[in-house]
Amino acid sequence: MWKRIAQRSLLAVSVLLTLFLGYLLFRNAGSTPSSRHTSPGSIEQADAKLVEFTFTQSKGEVVQWQIQAKQARLFEQEKRAVLREVVLTFYGGAGEEVTVRGEEGTFNTATKDFTLANQEVPIVVETRSGYTIYTNHLEWADAAREIRTGAPVRIVGRGLEIRGQGLMGRMESEEFEVLHDVHVDLVPTS
Repeated sequence: MWKRIAQRSLLAVSVLLTLFLGYLLFRNAGSTPSSRHTSPGSIEQADAKLVEFTFTQSKGEVVQWQIQAKQARLFEQEKRAVLREVVLTFYGGAGEEVTVRGEEGTFNTATKDFTLANQEVPIVVETRSGYTIYTNHLEWADAAREIRTGAPVRIVGRGLEIRGQGLMGRMESEEFEVLHDVHVDLVPTS
């Protein structure tokens, strides 16, 4: 008799657990899984981790630009790579190149857009025409072939120092526009 009571009790508990699990599955079946939230320190959540990452963008036989990083974490579903210690090189005609360095960056593997950011030391862009651009954040829009930032900007060269908020420019033609709160000072040339 005790054996029969124990069996029925275990059967009842099993049925209750089955119903509870069924309820949880039914309740969560309608919700889609959220995309993985990744913070800069969450290297374990990446789909792939690479050391010495390089990506080259070409048009035909001509290399347009190249990204190199000491470390890359790839997130395939989000189509992005999170980069550390980034070197970006833009190539122009006649062997000209502009190199930009950043502490960290994000590269969109679908659109080929990327961002570079430095926490303390500014990103430095030295143009072929003799100007140097300083900012802590820089974005590249590949479709428009433009660099952009909403961060403070300082441009120095040819006897001028230009400061302001935000920048938009084309690397190929070296035409840059400081967007807001523009201040221009004449400085002695060295």
